[in-house]
Amino acid sequence: MNLLTPQDLVPAAEYEQQREQFRSQIIALKQRRRISVGPLITLVFENRETLRFQTQEMVRVEHILDPYKVQEELDVYNALMPGSGELSATLLIELTEEDRMKEWLDVFMGLDHGETVAIRAGTEQAFGLFEGGHSHETKISAVHFVRFRPTASMAAAFADLRQPVMLTVHHHEYHAEASVHGSMREEWLSDLGA
Repeated sequence: MNLLTPQDLVPAAEYEQQREQFRSQIIALKQRRRISVGPLITLVFENRETLRFQTQEMVRVEHILDPYKVQEELDVYNALMPGSGELSATLLIELTEEDRMKEWLDVFMGLDHGETVAIRAGTEQAFGLFEGGHSHETKISAVHFVRFRPTASMAAAFADLRQPVMLTVHHHEYHAEASVHGSMREEWLSDLGA
């Protein structure tokens, strides 16, 4: 996917006028690109439009006008852009019970290391590659960025709705799988350029 440039962003005053319409379009898009894997993990698969919206919103909220600062924001979100043959997702650990938060965060320690999150199609798996810097020995973030590199045969399985495709999370006491629906697969195929 092409990286975002300053020309992709709408000027602040114009964006304010278009924001509600743009927001509703992105909410609908993210709905198709969002999947829960068990009760505590959600993945939102990113593409150029979701990342453009996030950049536009950050520029709006932070009142960023300096072109260099705008470029810094673009660089942050461009780093999440799926590359050729990749799928890119924001992984959210969704903890809402305050009294159990530490317990669950301890369970998820190390989630971002090793083969813990995967897309499975047929007998093949593409394990998630996590962006570093979101955890250390005693602490883990609730938000991670992860990339998947499915094979060509996996992409063919995405296109064939008769073949099951699953997202899986297997780590410590958290084991969950979710069947990937047709609209998500269409989004993936678009991201992969298939």
